[in-house]
Amino acid sequence: MKPMATKYIQLNTAVPGPRAQELLARKEENIPRGPFTTAPTFVVKADGALLTDVDGNTFIDFAGAIGTMNAGHCPPQVVKALKQQVEQYIHTCFHVMMYEPYVQLAEKLNQITPGSHTKKTFFLNSGAEAVENAVKIARKYTGRKAVISFERGYHGRTLLAMSLTSKIKPYKYQFGPFAPEIYKMSYPYYYRRPEGMTPEQMDDFLLQRFHDFFLGDVAPDDVAAVIMEPVQGEGGFVIPSKRFVQGVKQICEQHGILFIADEVQTGFGRTGRMFAMEHFDVVPDLVVMSKSIAAGLPISAVTGRAEIMDAPNPGEIGGTYGGSPLGCVAALEVIKMMEEQNLPERAQRIGELTLQAFRRFQERFPQVGDVRGLGAMCAMEIVRDRESKEPDKELTARIVQTCNRRGLVILSAGLYSNVIRILAPLVITEEQLAEGLAVLEGVLEEWCR
Repeated sequence: MKPMATKYIQLNTAVPGPRAQELLARKEENIPRGPFTTAPTFVVKADGALLTDVDGNTFIDFAGAIGTMNAGHCPPQVVKALKQQVEQYIHTCFHVMMYEPYVQLAEKLNQITPGSHTKKTFFLNSGAEAVENAVKIARKYTGRKAVISFERGYHGRTLLAMSLTSKIKPYKYQFGPFAPEIYKMSYPYYYRRPEGMTPEQMDDFLLQRFHDFFLGDVAPDDVAAVIMEPVQGEGGFVIPSKRFVQGVKQICEQHGILFIADEVQTGFGRTGRMFAMEHFDVVPDLVVMSKSIAAGLPISAVTGRAEIMDAPNPGEIGGTYGGSPLGCVAALEVIKMMEEQNLPERAQRIGELTLQAFRRFQERFPQVGDVRGLGAMCAMEIVRDRESKEPDKELTARIVQTCNRRGLVILSAGLYSNVIRILAPLVITEEQLAEGLAVLEGVLEEWCR
């Protein structure tokens, strides 16, 4: 197939190029095979929605470091703030000598997260660590032990977070035993609902199962929390209805169960709102954040009702690097960018353009079984045929690998590993977005005959 002319994608070598191949050999020798990588090359420069590798090849980024770069790569104001901070102090540990950026960021998150109630926030290093601490806080506050998560949900790779996660391979296989008192409920997947069942009927059925679950599996007064992704990320960008999410929240309120929103991938403007839970008119008791909070700096947060957050005693939650000064100043600048540049609104426009293209792909290629999205969190599901809806994991992998070698960094997702997902930085230009989508369409033309 003749390569298409591109303005932003510049390929000087095959991917991987000579220098990348040298580094790949060193990687194989020195790094275990467990950490998976999607693009077979190494970055030397990143700017906005563009990545340049060690061989001088420039890529359009549709992966955004798995949803970490909503503010784009190396935003100038974030870089400036980091340089200033590094010259003052790098780390003192908040538990030893405190610093103002930690307090400033907590104040800001208390202000912008859903709900007008009094809130408090504390910081950690990763999404999984924030999830684990949200559960610790919920258990301490309620005096209960059980936690409910959802089928296809993803909450991290540490022991408790892995236990809450629902995909066996690659996340859980032979890594047990898992944490006890974790239960899974069904989450609506409307594309794969039973034949003849409407989305509303599916919601009713699953909510009724929730009530029945309390009769047959665990008493509601033993349940500390329900944790939910407003849109399932690793699960395949599966989007529930407002009716379902509100129904789950009502069940929680009925039984004194805390509702934890895992906004690690959906947060910070990705879905067209600062937080995805705003689409559902649901106010969580606790919100878990990470990924795009600080333009790539490792920091995460738990924000919640003040009385819940105050349940642990001094010393019972925290961590040496939690809320590092660098992460805090970066996050403050990211939030300022989100507000001043109205990046959540920009996410809506990116999503509109992406879904328009995906619907065109769906018309052209029978292997594109479903397209869906909320804001700039968009996906298409690859199947063998539309009648059976049988997932095609192998075709999906070929599409991803070919895109990466043609200068478009892209990811898959889903329980069946058959979903192409888009997590482009929200600063991507419409011209860059169009070029990336054109590359994707060319790859589909090659493989979906």
